[in-house]
Amino acid sequence: MGTLAYKILAEHLVSGRLVHGEEITIRIDQTLTQDSTGTMVYLQLEAMDVGAVKTELSVAYIDHNMLQTGFENADDHVFIQSVAARHGIVFQKPGGGICHQLHLENYAVPGKTLLGSDSHTPSAGGLGMIAIGAGGLDVAVAMAQGVYSLAVPKVVGVELKGALRPWVSAKDVILYVLRELTVKGGVGRIIEYHGDGVATLSATDRATITNMGAELGATTSLFPSDERTREYLAQQGREAVYVPLAADADAAYDETLVCDLSALEPLAAKPHSPDNVEGVKSIGPIHVDQVAIGSCTNSSYVDLMKTAAILRGRKVHPNVSLVISPGSAAILSEIARNGALSDLIDAGARIIENGCGPCIGMGQSPKSGAVSLRTFNRNFKGRSGTNDAEVYLVSPETAAVSAITGVLTDGLAQHAALGIELPDIAAPAPGTFKREPNFAVFPPDLSGAGTGAEMPEVVMGPNIKPFPRGKAVKEGEAILGEIVLLAGDNITTDDIMPSDSRLLPYRSNIPHLAEYCFEKVDPQFAERAKKAKLGPAQGGCIVGGENYGQGSSREHAALVPLYLGIHLVLAKSFARIHRANLINSGILPLVFAEPADAEKLKQGNILALENAREQLTKETVIVTNRTTGERVKALNTLSAQETLMVLAGGKINSIRGEA
Repeated sequence: MGTLAYKILAEHLVSGRLVHGEEITIRIDQTLTQDSTGTMVYLQLEAMDVGAVKTELSVAYIDHNMLQTGFENADDHVFIQSVAARHGIVFQKPGGGICHQLHLENYAVPGKTLLGSDSHTPSAGGLGMIAIGAGGLDVAVAMAQGVYSLAVPKVVGVELKGALRPWVSAKDVILYVLRELTVKGGVGRIIEYHGDGVATLSATDRATITNMGAELGATTSLFPSDERTREYLAQQGREAVYVPLAADADAAYDETLVCDLSALEPLAAKPHSPDNVEGVKSIGPIHVDQVAIGSCTNSSYVDLMKTAAILRGRKVHPNVSLVISPGSAAILSEIARNGALSDLIDAGARIIENGCGPCIGMGQSPKSGAVSLRTFNRNFKGRSGTNDAEVYLVSPETAAVSAITGVLTDGLAQHAALGIELPDIAAPAPGTFKREPNFAVFPPDLSGAGTGAEMPEVVMGPNIKPFPRGKAVKEGEAILGEIVLLAGDNITTDDIMPSDSRLLPYRSNIPHLAEYCFEKVDPQFAERAKKAKLGPAQGGCIVGGENYGQGSSREHAALVPLYLGIHLVLAKSFARIHRANLINSGILPLVFAEPADAEKLKQGNILALENAREQLTKETVIVTNRTTGERVKALNTLSAQETLMVLAGGKINSIRGEA
C-alpha cells in the first residue's frame, strides 16, 4: 500500500516516524542553489564554519542575475565560485542554462533526494526524485550536515487517464490541477502522479508539471521512474543512473484527483494568479502585445522544437514582440545544429541568453498596460517588471500560434483554419546532447582539507553585506511588536521583497533591500518599521491574511523584515517555505485561532506574546493587544525543534548553541 513518495522518504529516514504531521529528518543526497538566493546561502554556510559539504553532490548555478550593468552581479558570481571551490561544490557558470533544466539534464537521479534554494526545485520530481524547494538556510544546513527536517506531508494521488491531443500539452495538465486545487491546495501535501496516462508523457512533460506544482504550495510533486525516464536519461548519456520506481499497485492516497488527459483543452491562467484558470477558447481572442517562451517550466528541447515547427515559414505578428530563452546551452546548441534556431529567428523571434530572464523581471518587461502571454509559472501583479501589465500563463503551443495571429488563439480549435499542422516531434536519439561540461567548473580535491588556511580563499566584493541575526528570547520575556502592516490574502514573496532588475543585484545587500520592503503594497512600510524599531515595542509586527508568503523560496522576504525589526507575523495561514524562512530567521509565525479576530487589530497596536518561552509549550497561545487590552487566541504550529529556533533567535543561533 506504499506511495512512491513514502517509499523514497523511508529509504532516507534519519529520525522520526512516517506519520502525517509528525516531524522527520531525512538524508539529503543533492542540493542546488541559484545566484539570486545563493549568495546568502553561502554567507550562511561560511557562518557555520564547515569544511567539505556532506552531500553526494551540491551544485551552485548562475541563472538569475546575469544582466551585468554594474559590478554587483559579477562580484556575487565570483564570491559563489570561490565558496564552491572551498567546500567541494560544482559551479555552473552563467550562460549554461536554467538550474532546473540543467539539473534534469546532468545530475537528477531517480530515487534520490534533492533540496534546492529555489521553489521550483520539484522539477526533478519528473525523474522520480523527492525534490524540495526550501529557504537558503535550510539548504546551507543540508550541505553542512547532510539532512533536512520537515513535517510528514499527506500524499495526493493524481490519476492521469488517456492521452493528450495535439495542441494540448503538459502545461495544460498542471493548469487544470491548479484550477482544481488552487494555489494553497498543496500546502502540507506531496502531489504524486500515477495511472495509465503517465506513460504517454515524456520526462520533460513531467518536469513541467512537477515544476509548476510549486504554485500549489505543495512540498513537492513526483512521477514514477519508468521507460520514459530511462529514455530521457539515455538521450542525456546518463542511462547508467536509471532505476525503475513506482508506487504499489494498491497504494492508498490521502486525497485523490482524476485528470482525463484526452478531455483537456488549451488553458490559460489569467491575471494575476496561477490558479485563475480558464479555457483559451472561453477567454476569447484578446489582443496580444508580447509573447515570452522559456523559463524553468517550458524551455525544454521539445518545447522549443514545437515552437519552431509552428513558426516555420511564418512571421510573428507586426504588433507582437516574441522573445525566447532556451533552457540550456545544450538545447540551444542542438536546435542550432538541426536548423530550428534559424526557423525561430527567420520568423522574427528574439533569442536571449539561456537563463531565467523575463520570468523574474530581469529584462523584457512589457509596455504599459500590455497583454503578455508567457510560458512561465507565475503571473503575480508586477512580477514582469510592468505593474499594469496583464500576464497570462500558457503552453508553448498556445504562445507560438498566438504570436503569429496577434491574439490569444486556441490552436486545437483554430489550427485547421490557420493552415498550421503541429507535427510529432521525434525524441532525440540516445547521446544526442553533447556532454562537454563547457559551463561547469568542478571543485578541487578537498580530501584532507579542514577549515583552515589550506582551503581556497573566499572572494567577497563591496556589495556583499552580513546577513542579520535574531536575538534569543530570555526567560519571562515577551515577543512583541507594533503592527506596522495589515496585509490581505495571498501576499507573495514578490510583494514582501520585490525581485526585479533594479533589486536583484542587491540580493547580497540586506540594508539596501530594506528600503524597498513591501513597496508595492505600502510604500511607507519600511519607514514605519524603522520607527517601530525605535519605539516602545522595539520592533514591529505584521498581520496577514490567508496563504501569507506564497511564491518564491527567497528568504530575503524574511531576512529583510528581520533587519527592519519585525519579531512576529500573525496570519490566517502561511505558505510552507515562507513560514520556514520566518522561523529560520527567528521571526515567530502564529495563526489566528479565529480568522475574524484579524478585524479587531489596527495599525499601530502593540501585540505581545507575554512570557513567550512558557506560552510556546502550548498549542494555543494568547496574544495580548497592549494598546487596547484585548486578547486574541492564536495557534502555535511550531514543532519542538522549530520552537528552539525561534527562541534562540534563528536557526544559525540554535546550531551554534547561542540560545
